[in-house]
Amino acid sequence: MEDKTVIIKIRQQDDPDSASYWQSFQVPCRHHENVISCLQEIQRNPVTLDGQAVIPVTWDCNCLEEVCGSCTMLINGRVRQACTALVEHLEHPVVLEPMSKFPVIRDLQVDRTRMFENLKKVHAWIDIDGTHDIGEGPVMSDSIRAQRYALSECMSCGCCLEACPQFTRDNTFLGAATFSQVRLFNLHPTGALAKEERLEAVMGEGGITDCGNAQVCVEVCPKNIPLTESIAEIGRQTSLKMIRDLFQK
Repeated sequence: MEDKTVIIKIRQQDDPDSASYWQSFQVPCRHHENVISCLQEIQRNPVTLDGQAVIPVTWDCNCLEEVCGSCTMLINGRVRQACTALVEHLEHPVVLEPMSKFPVIRDLQVDRTRMFENLKKVHAWIDIDGTHDIGEGPVMSDSIRAQRYALSECMSCGCCLEACPQFTRDNTFLGAATFSQVRLFNLHPTGALAKEERLEAVMGEGGITDCGNAQVCVEVCPKNIPLTESIAEIGRQTSLKMIRDLFQK
């Protein structure tokens, strides 16, 4: 493929409280070049299509291999990772926008604090239980380890929440990523010690009953995590807990 150019149209915003606006840039389009490379070209030479020198565009990225989840944005209207979006496979011009379900910090950079606060709400970690120095821990079956490995690939990228019709800027819905992490830690022998606490958290406001089962979360997940299976499983676990609680009264 000969070197060509591509127009990158970007929705920008100077700060969280200012209005957004569009700017277009023309950059080289090389074989196997991704969207991050184009943004780096713009950063090196921040001149718009009409020749105006501007402040470089702001975005997030880190690993460049679809592991960290930080470069999530809307690319031609679809939420995905910019590091694995190859420009030669995209419709031109390439239109970049920040995710709409999270507050914009600046340009393509958004504040995903809500995702991490939701993980805190559901105790999405395994407590150190003091047994690490007394020998081997409980053995998990291969089937459970396989389930947990798939769930553990979640990188908190926000794709599932951006696509979810139930997750909005002004509600408290926890979302598929959080429910899936509850399933992950409930499957762990030590993590299961906090299972009831996690289920209590997802039975409250913004919890599992608010899910409309649109199933778009699983369609956009870059790691192919079985999110709808997790939603169904957490629904089953909370239903059983509700029955247990009823008979314990």
